[in-house]
Amino acid sequence: MTQPFRGGADSYSSPLWPELRIGFRQDHLSVECGRIYQTLSNAPYRGGPGSGERFVNWKVPLDYDCSDPSEMMRQALIRWGYDPASTIGLQTAANIAHTSIVEEAGDECRLLVCASVGTGNAARAGVARETFPAYAPGTVNLVLLIDGRMTESAMVNAVISATEAKSAAFADLDVRDRSCGRVATGTSTDAVLVAVSQSERYRRIHRYAGAATTIGNALGRLVYAAVREAASSQGEP
Repeated sequence: MTQPFRGGADSYSSPLWPELRIGFRQDHLSVECGRIYQTLSNAPYRGGPGSGERFVNWKVPLDYDCSDPSEMMRQALIRWGYDPASTIGLQTAANIAHTSIVEEAGDECRLLVCASVGTGNAARAGVARETFPAYAPGTVNLVLLIDGRMTESAMVNAVISATEAKSAAFADLDVRDRSCGRVATGTSTDAVLVAVSQSERYRRIHRYAGAATTIGNALGRLVYAAVREAASSQGEP
């Protein structure tokens, strides 16, 4: 577990996954895989089921226009020199310098989780609250990189396991929804991106990713650790 960019580093080299290129700029974090990964996300730019080889978490500017987040992201990617057709873009208002990175070699897979966290708009699912139709930038953004093979249903299961782990971290940190005073389950604008290599060098295909499976348990532990570290360091330099 590490927050490499708090110390001023502009890149992170994974000891477990050296072919990944993780770069940091003041306004965005870029994870480049070097090959196309199968993806599933609620990202504002190229979200849903799809594919990509670069994943960007953008700290949006103060003049951010939420009327067309996808087009605004496309223009930013072009400005940075990234291919919009092979990039998936997340957006946040949180401090991305506090991004936590956690990784592990698992059962027929390698796993790496990047988490950026802000809790200013913490919210509890399942209670009535003020709602809004317009898109706003995400606050807890999770990028789950999986070098392995998974079914599409297992990728959905990974989203569930990651969300449960995030909520567990919020509960243990006693993060509260200010509108009701109860423990928050996340924030009102969270995003999750699951990216799977589907590399044929792995023999087994993961068909499930719940808490009782090897891959789901590992993902849950990594997400919990990353969210807890990133949330705990808010307000620190």
